[in-house]
Amino acid sequence: MSKYDALVPDFTKGLLTVVLQHFTNKNVLMVGFMNEEAFELTKRDEVVWFFSRSKDRLWKKGESSEHYQFVKDMYLDCDQDALLIMVDPAGPTCHRNTESCFDVPVAFGLDDLEETIRQRAVGHDEKSYTNYLLDKGTDKIAKKFGEEAFEVVIGAKNHDKEEVASETADLLYHLGVLLYDQGVDVADVTKVLIERHQKKNNFKGERKNVEEY
Repeated sequence: MSKYDALVPDFTKGLLTVVLQHFTNKNVLMVGFMNEEAFELTKRDEVVWFFSRSKDRLWKKGESSEHYQFVKDMYLDCDQDALLIMVDPAGPTCHRNTESCFDVPVAFGLDDLEETIRQRAVGHDEKSYTNYLLDKGTDKIAKKFGEEAFEVVIGAKNHDKEEVASETADLLYHLGVLLYDQGVDVADVTKVLIERHQKKNNFKGERKNVEEY
């Protein structure tokens, strides 16, 4: 049994076109092909297998480099003849030793920041600033977050674009550590944003001053 058993590709049309996409930065990494056996192996191992047209055999991506592509999720298209796989690559995907087979810029977003913080946390490196903050606890992390927020305000008051960008990067990092400390995922925040995005004309006017408690 596999959690992907509900996916039923249509192999009557031939090989299945497969797109690999990085699960955090969303960069497209490569395009390959699967026959039914490669698909079943991918489901079983949760590591990407292809059918190599040039070698005419099954091919475990990363079998020589050990840069395996670990499956995070899979999605069939509407015609069931193409597959999108979200992966966590163990190293560069391309034979050129680049992240992607496409010449796209290396991306780094909130999901990547979250994963970096998680890796630092489980690594227990004594020299890690992330571990230092987590060991000190919520009060220390919240204090640093507040300090960085104030630095962003100062940059904005100075109309200094570079300072605002730099201090915002620090702010987001400390927010990421605070979220990890509280057991809140970026996905949890994204879910709230999606729910709020559905609402329109939700402005209720300026908040009234509190005169009595």
